[in-house]
Amino acid sequence: MPLRKRGLKIFQKKRRRKGAFFIFKFLAFVFFFLFCFFVFLFIYYAREFPRPEKFTEKLFIQSTKIYDRSGQILLYDIYGEEKREIVPLEKIPKYLREAVIVAEDHNFYNHFGLDLKGIGRAILVNLKLRKPIQGASTITQQLIRSSFLTREKTLTRKIREIVLTLELERRYSKEQILEWYLNQVPFGQNAYGVEVASQTYFQKSVSQISLAEAATLAALIQAPSYLSENQEELLARKNYILDRLVEFGFLNEEEKNKAKIEEIKFAQVQESIKAPYFTLLVKQQLEEMYGQDFLRERGWRVHTSLDWELQEIAEEVVKEGIKRNKIYNAYNAGLVAIDPKTGEILAMTVGTGDYYAPSLPEGCVSGKNCLFDPQFNVVVGTKENPGRQPGSAFKPFVYATAFKEGYDDKTKVLDELTNFGVWGGKEYFPKNYDGRFRGWVSLREGLAQSLNIPSIKVLYLVGNENKIDNLEIINFLGQEEVFREGLRKSLETAQKMGITTLNKPVSFYGPSIVLGGGEVNLLEMVSAYGVFANEGLKNPPSFILKIEDSQGRIIEENKKNPIRILEIEVARLINNILSDNQARAPIFGPHSPMYFEDYQVSAKTGTTDNFRDGWIIGYTSSIVVGVWAGNNDNSPMEKEPGVVVAGPIWRAFLEKVLPRYPKDYNPAPTLPKGP
Repeated sequence: MPLRKRGLKIFQKKRRRKGAFFIFKFLAFVFFFLFCFFVFLFIYYAREFPRPEKFTEKLFIQSTKIYDRSGQILLYDIYGEEKREIVPLEKIPKYLREAVIVAEDHNFYNHFGLDLKGIGRAILVNLKLRKPIQGASTITQQLIRSSFLTREKTLTRKIREIVLTLELERRYSKEQILEWYLNQVPFGQNAYGVEVASQTYFQKSVSQISLAEAATLAALIQAPSYLSENQEELLARKNYILDRLVEFGFLNEEEKNKAKIEEIKFAQVQESIKAPYFTLLVKQQLEEMYGQDFLRERGWRVHTSLDWELQEIAEEVVKEGIKRNKIYNAYNAGLVAIDPKTGEILAMTVGTGDYYAPSLPEGCVSGKNCLFDPQFNVVVGTKENPGRQPGSAFKPFVYATAFKEGYDDKTKVLDELTNFGVWGGKEYFPKNYDGRFRGWVSLREGLAQSLNIPSIKVLYLVGNENKIDNLEIINFLGQEEVFREGLRKSLETAQKMGITTLNKPVSFYGPSIVLGGGEVNLLEMVSAYGVFANEGLKNPPSFILKIEDSQGRIIEENKKNPIRILEIEVARLINNILSDNQARAPIFGPHSPMYFEDYQVSAKTGTTDNFRDGWIIGYTSSIVVGVWAGNNDNSPMEKEPGVVVAGPIWRAFLEKVLPRYPKDYNPAPTLPKGP
């Protein structure tokens, strides 16, 4: 070969080697650049990824749940757009986990976060159909997307999704990722996570669902809003998932066929709230303390004071009582029960207990123009209607004040037609309920029989500077200031015992306050009577026992700190008089609703002079129960006293609950010491 040709070939070989080397260097550079770029992207987007121990704080929004005192009865769930309850993976049935995997990501345990085969398959299908029909998102990608990313469809968001998916798979096990996914994924109807979904659609815990129900829940994930409203398509997808379970070896044909023919019984989807009048007050209190948004996200457990067994009894007897009271033109009633030793509210209900009754009387707004407005809580009232007149149920506060001033139950006053001076521009001549006069009566008889004239004279005894053994005055013209002083002291007693609504200047009230001329509410009255039941110690009414966070740590706990309001002997004397069946028999008879043969129950009734309100409040040392009956719009009932309209409801409740408590008896009082 000529030298020139040989040199040319050598030159060409070197040139090819240089070209190949150049291409290799270029490709290596590109690869290195892409590698560095990917590392940069990974570091850039992963920097916002939460630390492993903080992941669940970022991931899950949990609703705050309100329970009864046992912690077993769910009263209400405070949630925003996401209603969720976290459950560990071991409490989720294996067939539900498998159903979700075959429906959403059958290669879950084999990929590293991205299903490359699935992505390729989806691209080919979409190119063939010329539409982006099929996706290939793994369970891990779905978890990242729903937890950390917005719904915008941009390249940046997709890169972040991939990077965070790889990082999640690197840091956590497949079981942990699956647990988070099953607690995060939406199922429609504001239900997030398998536990709430199971409760919403089947009214049972996820640990109790059947194979068919599990496949139904798994079917919802694809299009929760649409499928939850289209039952036929939902059940068709359920059957498809059952077929997939057989295809991947999780089921046999017999199990599949049995699950396919099982009838799926869906629960009626509705907002669930138990004991609404009590529970909504708790919710309001929590929101004032912590804020609504905070409660919707923190996953707290609120243990209330409500005794569910007593609550069910209360709702039953009030509902039956209202049915009976319609003959008296009384369409509403309220009941509240508390534990006097702690102030804890054990039961509270209004009307039929149906807060969401569909219709109201024409022209009715909350608390006004309504014989019965289902959303008006007469137990506590509102700003527009702060309370109701208690009638003679107010008298024990006046008598307790007299006993504090050194009087006793043997002190006598004259029951005769009496002029109590000028009040409101005219002379005040009240009458007893039955229109009769009894001459000399003791303070025991006056309180036990709820006599009006003797009780107003007790106000005079309280306000007089000098102690009077027997009061026989029948004309008090010019003595108005003495009554005002007695009124001031009696109001002070009531206020210290817990009545906050009687807050106007003393000059606003007159002697009729003894007969219940001021406005109060049932809850405060029952709580104040609790001071008598607790022998003079006051525990303010409380709704909440404790609050726990999602990890079971105590956030807040109700610590009892009772305050002495009355001397023990003063409280015991009131208790003794109000349980003296013989002393009250001349008015109420020996077998009134207030009499219990095997229990010593102290009780006081109340009726307003125009029959707009009927009351009864009674107690033992273990429980205080009050009932009000009347109409929301303040229209009068038929002319029947509180013992007739409220008494039977109160008695029906106590007959059922007293056997839960010991048969205690009021200790015999000794004479209180004078000033």
